Amino acid sequence: MSPQIRGPCHPPAPPSPHICQPQRDPGDTSRTGTRGDIALSVPRPVPSARFRMAGWDPVPSSCDCFVALPPHTTAPAVIFGKNADRPRHEVQEVIYVPAAVHRPGDKVQCTYLEIEQAERTHAVVLSRPAWLWGAEMGANEHGVCVGNEGVWTREPLGEDEALLGMDLVRLGLERGGSAREALEVITALLERYGQGGSCKEEPVPFVYHNTFLLADRAEAWVLETAGRYWAAQQIREGSRNISNQLSIGREITAEHAGLRQRARSQGWWSGDGEFSFAEVFSLTHQPARMEAAKARYRAGKELLQQHAGHITAETFMAILRDKASGICVDSEGFRTAGSMVSVLPQDPALPCVHFFTATPDPSRSVFKPFIFVAGLKPAPQVRSPTFHDDPAKKIPRFQSMVDRRHELYRRHQAALELMERDQERGQKLLQTLRDLEKQGLEGMNALLGGTVAPRPEELADLFFDCVEAEMKFYT
Repeated sequence: MSPQIRGPCHPPAPPSPHICQPQRDPGDTSRTGTRGDIALSVPRPVPSARFRMAGWDPVPSSCDCFVALPPHTTAPAVIFGKNADRPRHEVQEVIYVPAAVHRPGDKVQCTYLEIEQAERTHAVVLSRPAWLWGAEMGANEHGVCVGNEGVWTREPLGEDEALLGMDLVRLGLERGGSAREALEVITALLERYGQGGSCKEEPVPFVYHNTFLLADRAEAWVLETAGRYWAAQQIREGSRNISNQLSIGREITAEHAGLRQRARSQGWWSGDGEFSFAEVFSLTHQPARMEAAKARYRAGKELLQQHAGHITAETFMAILRDKASGICVDSEGFRTAGSMVSVLPQDPALPCVHFFTATPDPSRSVFKPFIFVAGLKPAPQVRSPTFHDDPAKKIPRFQSMVDRRHELYRRHQAALELMERDQERGQKLLQTLRDLEKQGLEGMNALLGGTVAPRPEELADLFFDCVEAEMKFYT
């Protein structure tokens, strides 16, 4: 009989790779394990924790997104990772939305805008701020991953509500069967509807343009926007990161039909010489947020280069946990609200594996695996409550606050308080969580390596069981 992957709700399995099966009590200190993260020590200045833009909170808004392709990866796979850095008290939930067929004329209500629905939408798993429709990051059943970043450009910020960058992430995943198709979906919708509206659940608007990183089993794309204008760069090998700034220079693979004419008409480009999207559309005087992003972008690039040829899911988890670089954020106003790492094998016979924390601060969270299979078991523990009279949907918006915390978030926050209050107990709990994560990683590596053959129902329960196992350690 083949070794099977078992979760915490199953009886003990024979000695074999397994996932999310707790093997000891959090208080048991009879053995110590090695931490599942990787030592990443690239000396660099730490960005200041406080920045100010006129009328906005003194916080460093930031996100970082990474992709690695062969030959930079250890296995023949594309690896995607993202930290979603959001207002400190915002709750991020992880939701699964099944594939669907829609009727002609159907509409879909995005965060602010209602648009025409597609004939078919793909199944998606999303990590998203609980108050809005879109997502910070996610994946679909075809192995496509998308994440977005906020940027400020020479194009003015739209005052009107339109599509959020996070809406475009979800729309690209629901409608794109490949990274290229998702990019085409996003750019077409951007040109038609524009981007705009507050990205923060507060009365004072917080508005930005967006950049995106898209990946599938074969390639990746960087998409950067300025208003309705955009440029895209195809990545076929190696590694790439984005971080709250325009980074596409002269290596443009595709662009808005009127991009260069727009630059000439505004006097941003003479029309002579090579055209660099980043040079032409970046602000002359960068806001403090984007100045801070430059340091994070350089640090992320160094970390990718440091591990080139040996990058694994564990490498990306360690990078997303790196606080010295500012990639893992925990400041007064903003923090890393959720994190995601995906392994997209180039062999189509192997499943794509997506890891989500569903809780803030990846350095003190557990990455839990999710795989698209039939009959997925819902995970209500990471789903935020809904509200009949939601202040995010009433106009004027955000006039009051509601408690959007899901059950895992509540228990995790209590655990963080314990870690801060009692360092010794906190370290023991953190080590236990790392051991739990390590079990999940070992099980997924065995699955991708072909050494285990799990039953479909085990994979259908996988994410639910891993969340349950984590919650048991918090009680």
